[in-house]
Amino acid sequence: MLRSASAQLFRQAVRYRSTDTSLILERSINRVQLLGRVGQDPVMRQVDGRNPVTIFSLATNEMWRSGDGEMTSTGDISQKTTWHRVSVFKPGLRDVAYQYVKKGSRILVEGKLDYGEYVDKNQVRRQATTIIADNIIFLSDNVRDRT
Repeated sequence: MLRSASAQLFRQAVRYRSTDTSLILERSINRVQLLGRVGQDPVMRQVDGRNPVTIFSLATNEMWRSGDGEMTSTGDISQKTTWHRVSVFKPGLRDVAYQYVKKGSRILVEGKLDYGEYVDKNQVRRQATTIIADNIIFLSDNVRDRT
């Protein structure tokens, strides 16, 4: 009985029912959080008279210890850096990002993933993954400004 009630409650939490009983809209989640350092100063672009967008790159690092000594301090340390393209469309956040995000800054970006295609200057179709930022949290000043 309790199991059935909790299952029904869960289904209601993840579904909307419209007035049309044949149409059930389920909720879904597309969220990402990235903590890293900015790789380039942002640029602001405007395409085809649409709203401007601020774009910058963000690097995240993954480190691990390889070899037999996984549980001890022996073994080689390996690191992989992943670069992410971040786009900011929200008018207030877009302007703040353009003005205050600087190369080397440590920031937390919250947003959603977006997949798209474009044709490069050599007329080759390419795929692109972009983070559409909803929020940016500044964690430190620019590294170069502190030296």
